[in-house]
Amino acid sequence: MTLEFFTIQLVLIALCILIIHSIETLAYAVRLSGARVKLLASALSLFNLMVMVSRLANMMQQPFTGSLVDKAPKENAFEFVESQYRILIGSATLGTIIGLLLLPTFFAVFSRTIIHLADERGSIPELVKKGFTVPYLRRVKKHIHLPRYAYLKDMSWRDIPIKLFCVHMLITAIYTIGVLSALYAALIAPERATTAIMASGLINGIATILLFVFIDPKISILTDDVISRKGSYLTLKSVSIMMVASRLLGTLLAQVLFIPGAEYIAWFTQFIV
Repeated sequence: MTLEFFTIQLVLIALCILIIHSIETLAYAVRLSGARVKLLASALSLFNLMVMVSRLANMMQQPFTGSLVDKAPKENAFEFVESQYRILIGSATLGTIIGLLLLPTFFAVFSRTIIHLADERGSIPELVKKGFTVPYLRRVKKHIHLPRYAYLKDMSWRDIPIKLFCVHMLITAIYTIGVLSALYAALIAPERATTAIMASGLINGIATILLFVFIDPKISILTDDVISRKGSYLTLKSVSIMMVASRLLGTLLAQVLFIPGAEYIAWFTQFIV
């Protein structure tokens, strides 16, 4: 690989995607923390805030990701852009792994953050203000933990719904490559480039809807069962860890679906134009 390939812009976009996927992975710890401290509504407000920040960051990086296509050399544009985009997909995988490694730490931090949010009567600015004080930052240092086998040993893997695991993995893969496949489809069908690029919003929208239709309600029910003492906290913990593992595999599946997805988008646009 040449220095022309590894541009500063590519590195910055990859870093942004890494952070986005780390945040979205850590968001799975919020419901678990909410069930632990019995403050689900406060936990959901924090969860929604994290999802909103990650979605906004994802939208902000899209124009810069698209500019990689514009800057690609004409003689080998397909191979050049494909290689760069596969690095971006790889950064999504790395971000998920980092989120997974930080999960025990953020689980402990979120539990206390939710309590503080309730104490501040739902005021996010006051929570942020408190969070950046020296005493609070010192307490955070005490909760830094790396993943250990003890964190997993009591989990019951029989409680993991395989269908939910596979559906979530597929949705994650679609969400990961939605924009990238649409941009690559613009290279495949340059006469319908604008149509292909605009399809990215539809793809990500569908993936988000599928997430909230098939995945979110099931996790919410499990959380409610724990709070109402109808269900097991270990079951919720097992499913939450399963969702993170499914997300990780979904980013790997995205590497496989990237080109077929782009070809499908390019083929489908002929029925729109």
